[in-house]
Formats: sequence, structure tokens, C-alpha cells
Amino acid sequence: MSESYDMIVIGGGPAGTSAAITAARDGGRVLLLERGRFPRHKVCGEFVSAESLALLKWLLGDAEQELLHNSISLSESRLLLDGRSVRIPVTPPAASIARHDLDLALWNAAQSAGVTTLQETLVQGIGGQHLFRVQTTAGDFNGRTVVNASGRWSNLSPAAPPSSGSRWLGLKAHFHGETEPSVDLYFFKDGYCGVQPVRAPNGEIRVNVCALFQANERTSWEHLFSRHPLLEARARDWTAAFSPLSTFPVTFRTPRPVSGDIFNAGDAAGFVDPFVGDGIALALRSGNLAARRALSFLRGSSGLKPALQLYENDYRRRLRPVYKVSSVLRRFLALPRNLRAPFLFACERSPRIAQYLVHATRSRPIEMN
Repeated sequence: MSESYDMIVIGGGPAGTSAAITAARDGGRVLLLERGRFPRHKVCGEFVSAESLALLKWLLGDAEQELLHNSISLSESRLLLDGRSVRIPVTPPAASIARHDLDLALWNAAQSAGVTTLQETLVQGIGGQHLFRVQTTAGDFNGRTVVNASGRWSNLSPAAPPSSGSRWLGLKAHFHGETEPSVDLYFFKDGYCGVQPVRAPNGEIRVNVCALFQANERTSWEHLFSRHPLLEARARDWTAAFSPLSTFPVTFRTPRPVSGDIFNAGDAAGFVDPFVGDGIALALRSGNLAARRALSFLRGSSGLKPALQLYENDYRRRLRPVYKVSSVLRRFLALPRNLRAPFLFACERSPRIAQYLVHATRSRPIEMN
């Protein structure tokens, strides 16, 4: 006989653990499934915006607070484009946290909250009506609700529409070398590269380098760095700490927070442009929000369909504006250099303009449980 749970969460990243912890702390019986094994590195800018730090602190609980204590504070961002350097204060400061450590800490926090966790478990299908039946390589499980936080390329995630333009490649690695306490974005033709300090598992301060560029380009770091003269000069003394990680193809689509009777969270709902720096925050917040709406059904205060509709409405109001603003900025970056110049000049002269854009690319606060 299959085991039964109030909620089955698919995917053990920030979105999945956020949903699982939220539901478990409310008394729900939760199963969290992850196809990989922790700890592991991920292609990620590793930038945690200040707006999500309170939620992250709550999710981690008392046992995992050391992660936040060891994080690196980021109080400035620099945009390097078309020979200009636009400095933007990050107030309050964001945090740089390696996904290697963040995902493991959240996984451990889920276990401490009473979540049943399974790693190296592939979900093969979801069926059933009124009671979901989740088929996995570890057996079948029943759940009253399902949260899909399995990422962009899971067989469970909504398919992206066919792309008529160039597809993008994400590339990431840590480097040994000098770094600065800021997050720097180097923009070049058909791509960009983000650079910031990050603390390695052994305590060493490294350089996190994460890039997104058109897939028809060569993928060596040397070629990538050569696309921007200031980046090339800065990277001359860097040495890679591990082999680069990649993700392909990266595509953009309108977020889909709900698929049928399933809650989608994190990248399974939608992928935001990495340069806006709100990806981890969106994952944490969408997972928490999905679980809170699912709990209204589990408590018996609403049906499943109304709970899904409320989640979709909340997602549209609180999270989806980030995607709209990032889409506008993506189109701006594709403009010819001469058309970008007046706006960049205005940002240099008035930091308030740039700060306004930063605030526009932040998801709206969600009240804590």
C-alpha cells in the first residue's frame, strides 16, 4: 500500500524546500523528492536580495543560521556597458551565498521541520483524481496536494514555446583570485557576465563568475572574458576552482504558476533574467506562497481549485511584475549602442534612476506565517 502525505513536493532547491518547510511547520505531512544529491553546485549568480533574507532566516530555523552569519554582504552593484560604469548602491545590502551551501542548509532545515526527504529519486509521472499518485523510482506515493519545484527542464515542468530567436547558454564556475565586495555585471554583444565574491565550503573567499550568452558562441572562459576589455583585464590572474557548469538552452516565457491541479514554484513556474538578481528570492517566495495557499485547502477552509486560483492571483500580483520589468530591460540591452547612450548617461548622472530600476526588479514582500 502506498504511503500518503498531505503534500508532495518535487524538487529540493530553494523553491521546493521553502514549500516543504512552510507546510510542515503548519503540521502537514510532507514528502520532499529530489532527483540529485546534496551538496552540489548549480549554475546560479548566488545573489540573495535583501527583500528575501527575512524569509530565508525563518526557513532555515535556529540550527542553520550559521549560513547567514557566514554570507558575504553586497552593498553595491556596478553595471559595465558601452564603456560606461554605473554604480548602484544596494540598500539594504544583499547577501552572497553559494548554492552548494544554501541548498544543503535548506534541505537540512526541511528534515528538522519533520519533512520526509528522499534524494536520488526521479519522479516518473503523476496521476489520480482527488488524490494524487506520484510514481517514482523509489515507489509510488499518494498526496492530497503536489508542488512542482523541479526546475526548468524537468519532464513535469510546463514546456516553453518554440523559440524563433537565439537560444542562450548559462555558464558558471568559482575562481581563485582577487575580488571586490560588489556584484559587477559586464554586458557585451549577445550576453553578459556577473562577478561577485562568494565564500567556498572551506571558508575561502572566491570569485563567482556566472554568464549568459548566445549559444552559437564558443564556450571557453578565455573567449568569454575577451568580450569585455575590463573583464579580460580583471580575469588575467584568476584560476578556476572547479570545472565550469553549464545549462542549455535557456529560454524565457510567461510564468505559469499553475498546471491543472498542481502548484508550480521556482523555475518550474517561470525563469527570470539572471541579471535582475531576484531568482533565488522568487524561488523562496513562490514556494512559501504555494504552500500557504495549499494549506488553506488542507485545513478545509477552501477547495483545491479556489486555493490554486488564489495562488495564481497572488503570483500575478506579487511576483510576475519582476518578469515584465526584466523583459523590458532585456529588450533595452538588445538596442543599438547609440540608442542606449542617453539612458546610460542619465543613470550615471542620477543614481536614483538606476536605484528605481533595481526596486522595480524585486518581487513584492510576502507577510510571514
